[in-house]
Amino acid sequence: MKRKIAVLVCDDHAIFRQGVRSILSKEAGISVVGEAADGRQAVAMARKIRPDVVLMDIAMPGLKGFDATRLIKKTCPATVILILTVYDDEELVARCLQAGASGYILKDSPPPQLIYAIQTVSKGEQYLSPKALKAVVNQYTQGPAPVRMAYDLLSDREREILTLLADGASLKEVATRLNLSVKTVDTHKYNLMRKLDIHDRTELIRYAIRNKLVEA
Repeated sequence: MKRKIAVLVCDDHAIFRQGVRSILSKEAGISVVGEAADGRQAVAMARKIRPDVVLMDIAMPGLKGFDATRLIKKTCPATVILILTVYDDEELVARCLQAGASGYILKDSPPPQLIYAIQTVSKGEQYLSPKALKAVVNQYTQGPAPVRMAYDLLSDREREILTLLADGASLKEVATRLNLSVKTVDTHKYNLMRKLDIHDRTELIRYAIRNKLVEA
């Protein structure tokens, strides 16, 4: 008997996760083996469960989908990531693919398309939904590849702290959540702001919103 494709569903909306689970449960060749409500939980569960496919949302609290994707691929190279999001922005598509995602599909896609995408990436192939593919094509037909973004220069820890600060957390709250000293968090804050050429918290929040790191 052919083994089912083990899928981990990662999204911060419980109702959406339940909907996806309901859709996939009707497909004989797919089994949902877990759910995660944020990026850090997604990474932890992927490392523990080692699913075949991770369905990954982008806009999750704490650690965003593209950063969680990169961390999962570092320790679980056999696990493939399929981004499932509302965003069809070409920069986000490119960022997710660069992080190691094997596919990108939008949340308004019909259920059969989602199932096909999961089956495709599970076989080691890539899948881009029509809108995502169009965004990528537009990016590469409009000129040379863009220069490396400042965000790419940040360390994993700096990205975590950037997102938490932009979400409104204080230095003390960030330190508590990440089990670091306030002094260490402050040092990371200084370094990330220097790399991004940002000079105050207002600019930091605007940068995070513009780059889909937090919700407006």
